[in-house]
Amino acid sequence: MFGWKLHGDGKHLAPGEVVKPDERLSWPRTIGIGAQHVIAMFGATFVFPLVMGLDANLAVMMSGVATILFLLIVKGRIPSYVGSSASFVGAVVAIRAAGGGDATVTGALLVVGVVLGLCGLAIHLLGVQIIHRVFPPIVTGGVVMLIGFGMAYVAADVYWPKDPWVALLTMAATFVFIGLFKGFLGRIGVLLGLVFGFVLSWVWDRVGGQILSPDATGKVTEHFRVNLEGVAKADWIGLPSLHGPVFEVSAIVLVLPVVIALIAENVGHVKAVGEMTGADVDGSMGRAIIADGVGTVVATSVGGPATTTYAENIGVMAATRVYSTAAYYVAAVIAILFGLCPKFGALVAATPDGVLGGVTTILYGMIGLLGAKIWIENKVNLSDPVNLVPVGAGIICAIGPVVFPITDTFALSGIALGTIVLLLGYHLLRATRREPVPKTGR
Repeated sequence: MFGWKLHGDGKHLAPGEVVKPDERLSWPRTIGIGAQHVIAMFGATFVFPLVMGLDANLAVMMSGVATILFLLIVKGRIPSYVGSSASFVGAVVAIRAAGGGDATVTGALLVVGVVLGLCGLAIHLLGVQIIHRVFPPIVTGGVVMLIGFGMAYVAADVYWPKDPWVALLTMAATFVFIGLFKGFLGRIGVLLGLVFGFVLSWVWDRVGGQILSPDATGKVTEHFRVNLEGVAKADWIGLPSLHGPVFEVSAIVLVLPVVIALIAENVGHVKAVGEMTGADVDGSMGRAIIADGVGTVVATSVGGPATTTYAENIGVMAATRVYSTAAYYVAAVIAILFGLCPKFGALVAATPDGVLGGVTTILYGMIGLLGAKIWIENKVNLSDPVNLVPVGAGIICAIGPVVFPITDTFALSGIALGTIVLLLGYHLLRATRREPVPKTGR
């Protein structure tokens, strides 16, 4: 697993050649490519825990740990980086709105990791075709869409009102970075947008003074947009803040529907890697999902966010034609070292709310539209009422968010309710018509 063969002279790639997962370039070049993978994953890996109110420093460190576990479980056959998942943001915000703290959040995410790992085991034992039967493209695309659009109220009600002008300018700058910048700079457009918004907020504080807006508790006060007191107090070297999980049924129910999106995401990423490397990866699909579940369990058990495979790093492989797992081990080690710098974590945590408002508006919309991309690629027939009706109802339940009370103290709402309506509604209608579940989602 660790005996990488040197590709050619270790320095050059001929036209059409690729560096396979069990090969490597010279170590200096492998380290350089590993650093590229860190930069590619970095923006998303610390943005999502930041939005969820978790320790971004710990998230970066645990992404390295989860990546090493992933590579070991798939036996080095699937080169992939594992970082913080965006799919949980809406559910986590809902948990916090109901009074849940960090431990409740990570406890719910840990359960998702266990369920995801068990799903991976079932897929490994029963074959990848089970995914197509339970989660055809109409379902997976719909769930991804309602997860993204179901988070719209977070940007609109939580972050944007804190500093509308900074949110608007940050969003506009991120448009430019993502839409107009090419290559590497375009891939880190979200990170560049965050940096722009951070600097803009700091300059505005110096020029215009304090802003009158809601603080972290919701109370309207005068305060500076950027507060670096925590950065000054933080140590250069040390462990990030750790905590154990707490398990609450109401929180677990909110996040469980995300398992569907994670399975769809994993399958898509693994198949993309298979197409690029020319390898048959169906036999490793179950292992990949198991590995993602294990990574989530390990990360959340110490207070980190749930993890998932990253499309950003697939882009790096496509650009470099280097699929060596050695580069991913290097990236994982670098990420762990980053996590051991508390001062860096304090700087990330100081990101102003207005900046997050601009960035999350883009991120949530992009996540939602990825669902439409799944439909388009699989030629889903939306003129069929069996497809159209449950998906439309599920998405509205998520966006509302619609609340369905179960007891005096527990209710299904938003993304959780929308996923149940979509999944059960689709399969019940399909069964009533006595038709087999098509792979194309017709």
